[in-house]
Amino acid sequence: MGGVLILLVGLVVVYVVTGVRVVRQGYVYTIERLGKYTITAQPGLNLIVPFVDRVGHKVNMMEQVLDIPGQEIITRDNAMVGVDAIVFFQVLDAAKAAYEVSNLYLAVSQLTTTNLRTVMGSMDLDETLSRRDDINARLLTVVDHATSPWGLKITRVEIKDIRPPADISNAMARQMKAEREKRAQVLEAEGLRASEILRAEGQKQAQILEAEGRREAAFRDAEARERAAEAEARATQVVSEAIASSGTQALNYFVAQKYVEAVQQFATSPNAKTILFPVEATQLIGTLGGIGELIRDGVAGGTKDGGKPAGRA
Repeated sequence: MGGVLILLVGLVVVYVVTGVRVVRQGYVYTIERLGKYTITAQPGLNLIVPFVDRVGHKVNMMEQVLDIPGQEIITRDNAMVGVDAIVFFQVLDAAKAAYEVSNLYLAVSQLTTTNLRTVMGSMDLDETLSRRDDINARLLTVVDHATSPWGLKITRVEIKDIRPPADISNAMARQMKAEREKRAQVLEAEGLRASEILRAEGQKQAQILEAEGRREAAFRDAEARERAAEAEARATQVVSEAIASSGTQALNYFVAQKYVEAVQQFATSPNAKTILFPVEATQLIGTLGGIGELIRDGVAGGTKDGGKPAGRA
């Protein structure tokens, strides 16, 4: 009797242990009863019916990364390019991912590969190299729509690398070099043009300023000549009035004064060793005599007017 009780307790323990399932975080288990899907076990402790229920598939519910192997694709302009891609996806419905497709990863890989050939095969080589964002967006839309019956959500599809043939790469490198040289020459020409324009503007401003300076100088020269002419006219008028009032005596005075100044300049010249007078001494003495008569007349006139001889000015 005691042995039977122990056996029963052992069977109960085995039954309970076999009916307990612990699911890790990030995973769900599909539970099958007699081979048919019945329920999805969520992360944590789950109880099933031993010997009747069993775990069918362990489905990863986290976002996963699937590497698409490199392949050769022919573009619309018949250029052969090598392409590598990568797909990010997440399982939203574990039952569909487990029972709607046989091999989930292989199916996603093959589906992405075929659509990648379709999308890039409809583009030229230059478009495939410059429009990666468009390619990624088109692939994301197509693959996500195709995998939705499998309970998947395609989050991103990215082109990792595009490898054109070596001869095309060399031609593109030469083209890029030619474009850069062309831009450099254009920039250099624009710089020379700008410098020539600035130089011409500077010369123009310099000529304008020089012309204005000459005009101002001519104006001032004319003004100076005008003032000199006015002074000369005034002096001539004064001399004429003196001659008119004093007769030949004033004329003799001015002639004698200029004569004496000229003789003085001859005498003080450092290069003058001998002075030759082209006139007779009696003429000089007569001129000096005329000066003396002018002085005596002036003194006499001053005595008559003021009652005493005029002093020095």
